[in-house]
Amino acid sequence: MPVKNYKHIFFDLDRTLWDFDKNSNETFLEIHNKYALESRGVTGFPDFCNVYHEINLGLWDDYRKGLILKEVMNVKRFSLTLSSFGIEDDALSLSMAEDYIRISPTKRHLYDGTTRVLEYLQQKYTLHIITNGFEEVQHKKLEHSGLNKYFTHVITSEDAGFKKPDINIFRYACAIAGANEADSLMIGDDVDVDIIGAAAAGIDQLLVDFEHKYPASGATYTVHTLEEIIGIL
Repeated sequence: MPVKNYKHIFFDLDRTLWDFDKNSNETFLEIHNKYALESRGVTGFPDFCNVYHEINLGLWDDYRKGLILKEVMNVKRFSLTLSSFGIEDDALSLSMAEDYIRISPTKRHLYDGTTRVLEYLQQKYTLHIITNGFEEVQHKKLEHSGLNKYFTHVITSEDAGFKKPDINIFRYACAIAGANEADSLMIGDDVDVDIIGAAAAGIDQLLVDFEHKYPASGATYTVHTLEEIIGIL
């Protein structure tokens, strides 16, 4: 497939460039040890992570649908996790939530090839971020990981007033960037959020499918490593 003459590339951040799972688990381990959670009834660190991730996934889906406020979600994901181990402690849930928001964005683990790909693309295109992550958190992630220097605009769902996959966040991002949908490309890891949303907005899409989960995503392009992007663009 011939590649269009793109001018603007929009990236998702979490699980596309910034290794969310590795950074989060590193943060969880610090929190787990700080509060001696096993002495309180948590059966082990892996169990804590597994339960949290399942609960967090459901709450994030509710957040994207506008069913829960971020302030509520931030604490509830910890209170529900602790409750599953028989721990009912609102103060502990709040402290853990505050620690997570403070510590997690300082982590710096990126997917292999992130820096090389961004340095290559920056010479040819104008790069931007579109993320559903929280305004204050995502900017810290970019700063601490050294990624902020690659992006002209960082569009968060809080700033836009819409969350991916709503087509309005993509239209808002194009307006902010001075881009046309026809000469733009969205790169992300989530078919439902990044790929379907961008396609509905008339933007081509590149799916980063690290785990080969989507054999028929319908994306304009699909890669399984970031460095494959260089061969396409």
